[in-house]
Amino acid sequence: MQIGDLTVLHLRKHFYVIAGDGQNIGLQVGQEGAVLVNAGTQAGSTALMAAVNKITRQPIRMIIDTSGDAEVVGGNAAVAAGGLGLYPAGVAPGALIWAQENVLLRMSRPGAQPTYASSGWPTYAYLDSYYDLYFNGEPIEMLQAPAASSDGDTLVLFRRSDVVMTGAVMNMSSFPVIDLAHGGTIDGEVAALNQLLRLAIGPAPLIYTAGDGTYVVPAHGRVGDQWEVIDYRDMVVTIRDTVADMMKRHMNLAQIEAAHPAEAYEPRYGSDTGPWTTSMFIEAIYRSLRASKQHG
Repeated sequence: MQIGDLTVLHLRKHFYVIAGDGQNIGLQVGQEGAVLVNAGTQAGSTALMAAVNKITRQPIRMIIDTSGDAEVVGGNAAVAAGGLGLYPAGVAPGALIWAQENVLLRMSRPGAQPTYASSGWPTYAYLDSYYDLYFNGEPIEMLQAPAASSDGDTLVLFRRSDVVMTGAVMNMSSFPVIDLAHGGTIDGEVAALNQLLRLAIGPAPLIYTAGDGTYVVPAHGRVGDQWEVIDYRDMVVTIRDTVADMMKRHMNLAQIEAAHPAEAYEPRYGSDTGPWTTSMFIEAIYRSLRASKQHG
């Protein structure tokens, strides 16, 4: 279904995926209201709200941010303001926002000029590696993926719908972004993909039909399943181990890049232009492994 420039996929009875504004956005609906996973970009917030209003008449009660990336939290303030909080009227207007603690720190920048207006900051920043709540008759689990794409990644599992939102941990359109400046590491990325693999359940052998098993919604690209996670994880591990082996043979970054360690996967995930290129991915692996060795 197309709503303006946004593509809407009715994935489960009470769950939708909205694509076309920042990272893929999840929407759970029910009698208690609507839950958004990711709020899209600041520029796209009006179109996103219009799409949600066409899907459901229920107000947005909660937003769950999978990271602190601009394409995830940029729309927080506007979308939350258009929602309806869970508190009594006048106590806390607008939808509530959940995220891992490091997302709040990244957005508020204590001691410096905040990156975002306080109205878009997480209302609740969970501190441990796990947080859950029950809403619309469904358990919703938030699991931190520490030091993966960044230090604030969250995997969000809707247990009854059997849908998991991966955030930047998995991207069907590119190699995973390893944001070294914000705590990302290649080993943490692999660990997060293994964690994701434990959440994604596949169908029983020999009786597969369309829709069986856990739906895996990546940051960008098509909705996947357990096998997509396995393939993506194996790809990342293969490239990481190849770079690690080259480093053991005392190859420098320029030599490693010239050897094209990701060549087998470049037709599907690689890019020479744009915000995240193959060269940037290889450099991030190299610098992440070198930092790990220095601190090991």
